[in-house]
Amino acid sequence: MSVSPPSSPVPDLFAVPPAGPPPGGVPPGPLPRRRLAPIGSRPRSRPASRPSARPALPAAILLLLAVAARAGVAQRTREFLDFGAGVLALVSLTATVMWGLAATDRMLLGSAHRLLAQGVHRGLAVAGFGFLGLHLWVKVAEGHTSGTAVAVPFADAGRPLLIGLGTLAGYLFVVVAVTGAVRSAFASVGRSRAWRALHMGAYVAWGAALVHGLYSGRAARGWVTASYALCVAGAAAALVLRLRRARRERGGGA
Repeated sequence: MSVSPPSSPVPDLFAVPPAGPPPGGVPPGPLPRRRLAPIGSRPRSRPASRPSARPALPAAILLLLAVAARAGVAQRTREFLDFGAGVLALVSLTATVMWGLAATDRMLLGSAHRLLAQGVHRGLAVAGFGFLGLHLWVKVAEGHTSGTAVAVPFADAGRPLLIGLGTLAGYLFVVVAVTGAVRSAFASVGRSRAWRALHMGAYVAWGAALVHGLYSGRAARGWVTASYALCVAGAAAALVLRLRRARRERGGGA
């Protein structure tokens, strides 16, 4: 009996390869592609740090202040504020009255426009009080009046009536501003009437401030007179519109 020689093993094509890296330590899967730099390009170098101008900024500010002081800018600014801060206060507060009237209109303006008018009204009031405080500070610093006359109406030694009208107008504007800021506290019918009466004090304050500005200081220049004339026209128009609206509301209620 003859024995046949062993045949060579046939590879199994469907066998699963064992887990783990193949011999040689190369991980399975495709190799990551490397981005090649374009031909002729050079690696970018970090930009060189430029000298900062911040250390020279204080010196530049000091130099600017020195030039301004040499040219008399501070003195001229003080002279302008001495003459114009009160005018700016009156113009701002007059515009506050007019925008306050616009904020109450329901015939031409919608709710969004009335809210915008109220915002402008309050912003102008803040600006007016800022100019008013600046006006008082300049007048006291220049020696035109005393701190007592600013705080106490009709206490000025030289011109008690005219300076007192300005002090009284300032207090009335403060009362109007405070009652306007806490308007929700006057929600009831009786308090609402009191709030309207107090708020109408803005017209009295405006008239007193106008007389004070025209006659308490030196002769007004042309642009000051024109500004006062515009204030008179604006306040008169606001008052006429308010009275017409009140009469129309009474007629509708009747």
